[in-house]
Amino acid sequence: MLKTACQEQLLPGDSLQEKWAFAQDAGFDAIELRSKGDFHFRDRLPELTRAVADGVVMPTVCVDMLHFFAAFDESLRRDALDQMKSQISVAAQIGALGVQTPASYGMFSRRLPPFEPPRTEQQDREVLLSGLTELGEHARKEGAELYLEPLNRYEDHMVNRLEQAAELIRTVGLDSVRIGIDSYHMNIEEADPAAAILAAAPYIGHAQVSDSNRFQPGAGHLDWPAWIGALHTIGYEGHLAAECRLTGDPVAAVRSIPAFLRRSGA
Repeated sequence: MLKTACQEQLLPGDSLQEKWAFAQDAGFDAIELRSKGDFHFRDRLPELTRAVADGVVMPTVCVDMLHFFAAFDESLRRDALDQMKSQISVAAQIGALGVQTPASYGMFSRRLPPFEPPRTEQQDREVLLSGLTELGEHARKEGAELYLEPLNRYEDHMVNRLEQAAELIRTVGLDSVRIGIDSYHMNIEEADPAAAILAAAPYIGHAQVSDSNRFQPGAGHLDWPAWIGALHTIGYEGHLAAECRLTGDPVAAVRSIPAFLRRSGA
């Protein structure tokens, strides 16, 4: 049976301990943390350490910044790399397995004007490989993993499909760099999401879940038995971490997630 997790901002409660109590009661196995920029995540270390001591299970971290490691601007790119290295170090200190990030978010889309980005595809590739190598080497040193998340074509123009992420990771050649898959983005970009999971199997390290409409699993039309079945086939042993919007009563929506995923084969 696959384990489920919920991102912290979706859980009611004023502290991680309160959120964990709710999460357990709802049937979740863990909390996924969000790591903001400006070294905010590093500043949370005392809070996170207390939560670990109180038994809160926090195996993964999702980056939540305004710019990412493949930004066009060199100073923003450097800041994102420094922020992420700090976040990876904090994750390792609290015993988390790894940190998930896209290459960029909302920076550019070839589907919207002006259609042509300011970097060539080769320049994009060089930036991606450089950033993944630097972050991957830091993650390996810290004993953690970096999960590269492909986003849909409207949110990123560089890494949209699992095969693209896998090719970059093969080139980087570090076991500490893996793919973080997301069911919502795959629903848009992959012709056959289950087949894409099977093809990228050696590189998949983490999985985030939301339905076809970005709401909680069960609120859309994604083929969950096929998607979850593919994870079982490849022997995935990580968490299904809910990263979604909520429709209807938010507390009831969050509570519905673990049971729905398990009915779907998790």
